[in-house]
Amino acid sequence: MNCNPVYNMMAQGVTEGVFPGGVLLCARGSDIFFCEAFGLADLIQKRPIQKDAVFDLASLTKPLATAVAMAVLVQDGRLGLHTCLREVLPGAVAPDKAKITMDMLLRHTSGLPAHRAFHTIIADRADPAQALIDAVLAEPLESNPGSRQVYSDLGFMLLCHVIETVTQQRLDQFVRDRVYSPLGIRDLFFIHLGKKDVPKHRNRLVSTWDCPWRGRVLTGEVEDENAWAAGGVQGHAGLFGDARSIHLLCLEILHGLGQQPTCVLEPRILSGFVKKYPGQTMAAGFDTPSFTGSSSGRYFSQNAVGHLGFTGTSFWIEPDTGLMVILLTNRVHPCRSNEKIRKFRPAIHDCIAGCIR
Repeated sequence: MNCNPVYNMMAQGVTEGVFPGGVLLCARGSDIFFCEAFGLADLIQKRPIQKDAVFDLASLTKPLATAVAMAVLVQDGRLGLHTCLREVLPGAVAPDKAKITMDMLLRHTSGLPAHRAFHTIIADRADPAQALIDAVLAEPLESNPGSRQVYSDLGFMLLCHVIETVTQQRLDQFVRDRVYSPLGIRDLFFIHLGKKDVPKHRNRLVSTWDCPWRGRVLTGEVEDENAWAAGGVQGHAGLFGDARSIHLLCLEILHGLGQQPTCVLEPRILSGFVKKYPGQTMAAGFDTPSFTGSSSGRYFSQNAVGHLGFTGTSFWIEPDTGLMVILLTNRVHPCRSNEKIRKFRPAIHDCIAGCIR
């Protein structure tokens, strides 16, 4: 396959300021047919990005950490998709949230708002992670649970708390032990900000936002303020990783979707997670291509699953063909206002599809 158009488009993305740097990996199943790095990991240091660069994955945390952790708990029989919050957090949940199910949280139909700037009130608390959950549980619902789909970070904050309550482990520890390590994945991880040691892979970390609130360019600290204030390990953001590690996890998901043998994620459970409900585009923990203007371009089918990350990251898996596209960029470096990625994402996916076709 001639990948020159794909290579040229990624290089052009750097030249035109879509992102300072990025890594693009394309594969058919286990066969990686394109993996290249472009541009800079840090504009101030002029540090070039390598193929094994480690990115702040932002909301890819939702499917690649929180959702797969929930899938393990469901297949273990420790939770069900229709388990209500009141069953897991008795005494902590107000009546309006008592009947919110795990499925509603995963599918963004809980009624919780999309976002709140909790970091402004929890950063100085003695236990900021607990303060974050208290704030979420106190937040009024914007709609009745199950009535409409509104993409919500708050729902995944609650899922993180649910996972940690059931397992008595921090989310990063549980997903490492039960998902990443059995799959041989070494470079998907959270950076717990309570530790005093320098984050691992320091020379491979890609810089993101020049944050006025924190007063520095962020490298090895989660870009999302709420996740940062809560300690760096959260259900909606906080995961770091490189393209090949994401490919290994996507391969496990692909095998499960194709009812092939898997190592940790049972196909029967995954099929329930990716099932779409009428009138909804988001599945349980995953996104699917919208009918018009999808970031996956025009050629991924309605069976595809994936997700976007605010920092300029994404992955898409096409079960029908085995195609996987993992696009990692630092488009928020040094500022969040750069939104050129919106047009670039569908264009690069169409370019890849065109080369294959």
